[in-house]
Amino acid sequence: MSTRQEHRPAALRGGGRIRGAAVSRTLALVAITAVVGLLPWLSGRDPALAVLRARSAEQEPTEEALAAIRADLGLDAGPLALLGDWLAGPLRGDLGTSWVSGADVLPSVLGGLGVSLTLMGSAFAVALLLTAALSAPTLVRGARGTPRRAGAGSGATAAMLASLPEFLLATVGLVVLAVWLRWLPPFGWEGPRNLVLPALALGIPAGGLLGRLVDDALPAVFTERWVGLWAAAGCTPRRIAAAALRRALPAIVPQFGLVAVGLTGGAVAVETVFSVPGIGRTALGAAESQDLPMLQGSVLALVLLGTLAGVLGDAARRRLLGPGLRDAALPLPAPAAAPATWPRLALPVVLATVLLAGIAAGLPRDPRTVDTTARLAAPSWAHPLGTDGLGRDVLARLGHGAAATVGVALLVCLVSYALALLVGFLPALAAGASEVANALPPVIAGILVAAVLGPGTLGASVAVALVSWPPLAAHASALVQQTRAAGYLTAQRAIGSPPHWILTRHVLPAVAGPVARHAVLRLPGIALALASLGFLGLGAQPPAPEWGLTLAESLPYVERAPWATLGPALALALLAGLAVSLSALPATSVLSALSGLSPAGRARRTARPPAATAPPGKVAR
Repeated sequence: MSTRQEHRPAALRGGGRIRGAAVSRTLALVAITAVVGLLPWLSGRDPALAVLRARSAEQEPTEEALAAIRADLGLDAGPLALLGDWLAGPLRGDLGTSWVSGADVLPSVLGGLGVSLTLMGSAFAVALLLTAALSAPTLVRGARGTPRRAGAGSGATAAMLASLPEFLLATVGLVVLAVWLRWLPPFGWEGPRNLVLPALALGIPAGGLLGRLVDDALPAVFTERWVGLWAAAGCTPRRIAAAALRRALPAIVPQFGLVAVGLTGGAVAVETVFSVPGIGRTALGAAESQDLPMLQGSVLALVLLGTLAGVLGDAARRRLLGPGLRDAALPLPAPAAAPATWPRLALPVVLATVLLAGIAAGLPRDPRTVDTTARLAAPSWAHPLGTDGLGRDVLARLGHGAAATVGVALLVCLVSYALALLVGFLPALAAGASEVANALPPVIAGILVAAVLGPGTLGASVAVALVSWPPLAAHASALVQQTRAAGYLTAQRAIGSPPHWILTRHVLPAVAGPVARHAVLRLPGIALALASLGFLGLGAQPPAPEWGLTLAESLPYVERAPWATLGPALALALLAGLAVSLSALPATSVLSALSGLSPAGRARRTARPPAATAPPGKVAR
């Protein structure tokens, strides 16, 4: 984290950032294309054999058959020659032909992308409606002059929604709304009615995440001086609410773009459940069959979409901030921290007690004992949470899987958080890598990593970490730029404050806390991403009692034995609520941990010059 930038003029930083971001995006695109192009050779498997199996599983893999495939696809020329030939194709609008079907790649990629964009638009609309519902109480109260205290909003509800597994929502919706009630079609892609179930499965967790971020940003805005001045001048609550929303959104706008890209390429599980021919499912099939041209075309489309979303998100953020960002005259409120009262401590204590009690009750039991006579047994004294499809005790697997689930997910979350803080202070250089990593679905990243490291917990952890840090880094980067443009920091530089003092006492504390709350909100999602890779054979392997793997194994029986999925789903929901409630406490705040100041010292640090009284997006003169 360099401190030189603390004394550079905002205009110079802006120009250099734009050029650096362009270079970063170009290099990241070239790098991911090269990795995908070398995938068959990185895996150590014969690509000709993989293509033969994909074309005809019954054909004998003789040397003559394999040699014919190598000659037909030009595999004898080597990976670098194939990669060079492919790179010249997109410039001519040609993505090549499929190694498996022989069809042109471009129509298949465009068709899958069109389907995924349609599904993304519907899911994003659901997410926006849910975001508005979760943040509306805080916005209305603040606009009426009775703002809520920090940490008292809809964080627990949003965390529970964000922690819901997409594939679980998809399966439950399929069983209840399509099979039982017959209200909607169960699968296919024929009309608007086919959009409803997959849009709900994708939009509800995304709305919980975005709703929590918006609800977390609003209370600090209502502490700024302009809010009181506007109210005293007779402005209506509606106008104040609109201005407050505009003031709070700049740091979060990049997240909306990242979520949209994630909904487009990361919906592999939902597309599989509902048989939706989207781009994510196309990329997964190409990766499994080592259909290199189809995989390269799919990844190229996702990466370009991620880059476009990043550029548009950054432009929207700058538009919302207005000239205050350029002229370093943004008002920045002091971080709001509610006291750690007993009512606020009660929630995490209750959640932790219930979660630990369930884990402790399962530890004395054997999670690997198979009893085929007790398959899918209902809850009883012998099996308090019932049994799974092999007759194994669900409570035992819940207790023994805690370390593998929570421990690994927490480690990945910490690594992603640390990387995001580091990258957040280099927004231009990291823009391309962040957008490319976010555009890749965890499943595709898992395949790429497994090709090098092999399947297992280590490879799955690396793959999930590679795609978990970009949203955190985008959040950190937006906060860093906004904090550096604050008016009171301009005064600090004018009076000769050292760069390292500005960095460690002002910029870093203002960034670390919100990004930490964002990181713990993604903790259950990280656990589920690890589980999905294990379910596909790329992560934790059966019979490991990992929570997400246990949940995935129970999904085929959700209609007959819903209790088999209730245990791990409830545990993940409790984990989400516990993480968010703990992050809201001052004692566990990353801000306190980094600064090491006493309460009196924190009060002195947050006693900043009065915030500018100009409305959002304007410059105080």
